[in-house]
Amino acid sequence: MWNRLAFLALVTLALQAQTQPGSFRVDLPPDAPVALVSADWGTSRVTARGGALLLELHSTLQLKNTGARRIRAVSLLVTAQDRTPGGRASVTVPSLDIETSDTFPVHIDLRLMRPLQTGPGAVVDVQLDGILFEDLAFYGPNRMNARRSMLAWELEARRDRKALLTVLERGGAGALRNELIEALARDSAQPRLAVQAASAGRATAVEPERVVNLAALSLPATPVELLSGTVRIAGDEARAPHVVLRNVGTKPVRSIEVLWLVRDAQGREYAAGSLPADVSLAPGQTGSASKEGALRFSLPNGGPASLAAMTGFVSSVEFSDGALWLPSRQALRDPRLLGVLPPCGEEERLMELYRRKGLDAVVQQLHKLR
Repeated sequence: MWNRLAFLALVTLALQAQTQPGSFRVDLPPDAPVALVSADWGTSRVTARGGALLLELHSTLQLKNTGARRIRAVSLLVTAQDRTPGGRASVTVPSLDIETSDTFPVHIDLRLMRPLQTGPGAVVDVQLDGILFEDLAFYGPNRMNARRSMLAWELEARRDRKALLTVLERGGAGALRNELIEALARDSAQPRLAVQAASAGRATAVEPERVVNLAALSLPATPVELLSGTVRIAGDEARAPHVVLRNVGTKPVRSIEVLWLVRDAQGREYAAGSLPADVSLAPGQTGSASKEGALRFSLPNGGPASLAAMTGFVSSVEFSDGALWLPSRQALRDPRLLGVLPPCGEEERLMELYRRKGLDAVVQQLHKLR
């Protein structure tokens, strides 16, 4: 009894020591194009879980653009313990338009784990992982591969804004309003599946595991073709996808992303996540990519989804020089995809802006960021 009380007392003292103001540190390089204005850690707290600390972070950082270029996206690396599972994560904010000397918030809402017995120092360390500028230049160590994601989001945003601006210039405000109304209607009508990671070793008593050939969908002008693939399906789980790819372009490739479509036993089709993979493919070369683990799918009402088939297509390609290929907006308006794929981030933002503030607000955004 006394040993238990003594242990609890030590844990309490440790937590008190590790939740002082110095426990949370924001560490920006001296030459960083942003500066910290303030850090509000709000209701962040640290609690003991066995031999570890659970850190629930709820913070708002105010950053200032101290550089000469507009900022389009920012990514922060948040670390409680670099070598512990669940010990670090990233926070990325895309779709920004931050001018020189402007301040902007970055919200951190994360749960991290840290061993209880650790040395002195900050409980949480926040570092700059990357900044994407208006000219698509990048600054930062890119430890969490933030550059690729931020560049993809920015190029998607530019593609979608350009398409909507074209609708406005050719058909006027009425045509743009119709485009946004149709997009809102498609989005509300799209079927949704919830997706979560599952244990790859879980046994399924209802349906035995079976190997299913992936159907390959090829989009126009893709530099990498999805030739074939397999996935192991058991009930509501898809496991260990494996794809075979060929570089049909003229530039070496270093990574790709394959987007999945899932069809259930009733014939309904859903967008169901993606497989990012590092691949090294010279022009004309064929290679493969795989991913361990499993995904479990559930219906909007919480019930399991009975999977029948999967389709995949290459949704982005990163070349060895850092350039990125994305499918055109016209390619994504293929009837097979139009009613299934959710809107990209910028289109979703503009749809929400139209819903809240009306057409004029969308028009102003399109002209401002053209």
